[in-house]
Amino acid sequence: MNTTSRPRPRAILRIHFHAAERSEELYGQLLTVVDSISSRVEPLPADWSAYVDLTGALTYWGRDAEGLVAVLRLRLLALHGVQCSAGAGPTRSIAAMAADTTPPGAATVVRDDPYEIATFLRTKPASALPGIGPKTARTLSRYGITSVGDIADTQLSTLQRILGTTAARLALERAHGIDERAVVPGAAPRSMSAGHRFDRDELDSDQHHRTVLGLVQELAGRLRTSGEIAQALTLTVTYADRTQTTRNRSLAEPTAHTPSLATTAHELLTGLGLQRARVRAFALRAERLRPAEETVHQLTLDGRDDKLRRLEAALDKAATRYRPGIARAASTYPTG
Repeated sequence: MNTTSRPRPRAILRIHFHAAERSEELYGQLLTVVDSISSRVEPLPADWSAYVDLTGALTYWGRDAEGLVAVLRLRLLALHGVQCSAGAGPTRSIAAMAADTTPPGAATVVRDDPYEIATFLRTKPASALPGIGPKTARTLSRYGITSVGDIADTQLSTLQRILGTTAARLALERAHGIDERAVVPGAAPRSMSAGHRFDRDELDSDQHHRTVLGLVQELAGRLRTSGEIAQALTLTVTYADRTQTTRNRSLAEPTAHTPSLATTAHELLTGLGLQRARVRAFALRAERLRPAEETVHQLTLDGRDDKLRRLEAALDKAATRYRPGIARAASTYPTG
C-alpha cells in the first residue's frame, strides 16, 4: 500500500497595518491579535507589517486562507480600528507580491495550485519579484526580459551571465513560485523613541530642524547609555489637522553615534519638504536595536571622527554626573 501523501499546502500571509497614528504599543497590540490566529508570526516593524504562517492554523480553525484572513482583518478593525492590506500565498515571495498590489481594506489570496501560481506570477513586471530592484530590472530589460514570465522562460546559464550565479538561481526559482524560506517567529525587534509636541502649530523650518536634532541628541545618548545601536531611523510628523507623515531609512552601518544619526535624520526631514507646513509634533524612533558590542565601525584615515567620538563620551559622562542636556552635544554639528 502506498503510504506517501502530498505535503499539505503552505499558506503564508504578509499583512500591512494602516494605522492613523503609530506607536510601539499599538504595533504590539496588533501583533497580539495576529498571534490569536496563528502563533507563527514574524514581525516587521520598520514598515508596520508581518509575515504569518497560516499552514497549521487552517486545519485548527477549519477555514480556508480567504476565510481566515477575513476573520483576522475583521478582528483588527473591530478591536483597534485599524485597516490592513493582506496578501497570502504558498511562499513568502508570493505573499509579499500579493500584499504589495492590494489596497487597504482588502486581501489577495493565491492558492497553492501550479496553474494559479503561474497565472499570478507571469504577467507581473520583473521588478515586482522580491530581490529584483529597479537597477536589476533595467539590466534585464536590456536583454528583453521585462516580466516575471520572461525570467521563468530564460535559461539559468543566460541569467547567470546577466545577474551572477546566486542572484540568477534565486530569481529563476521565485519566478517559478519556489521559495522555501520559512516564517521565523519572534518578538518585534526593540525600538526606542523620542518626541516633541509644540505648544502651537510651528511653521518655522529652522525650528523644525533644531527640534529634530534635539531628538537625535536625546536618542543617541539613551542608546549609548543602554549599550545599544540602531539599524534604522523613523521620523513621524504630526500636522495641525492631526494627519501624519512617516519616513523610514536604514543607516549605512548600525550606530549610536550622534553625527551619523543626525545626518540620516536631516535627510529624512529635508525629504519631507515641510516649508510652511503647520507642524504640531515630531517623533523620532531608532529601529531594530542591537547590542553595541555587535557593531563593526568602519575605520577611516580622518582623525576628526575619533575626536568626535571622544567628545561624545565626555558629554555622556557629564550628562550622567549632572543631568541630560547640561552640555550641548557639539558632536551633532561637526564643523571640522
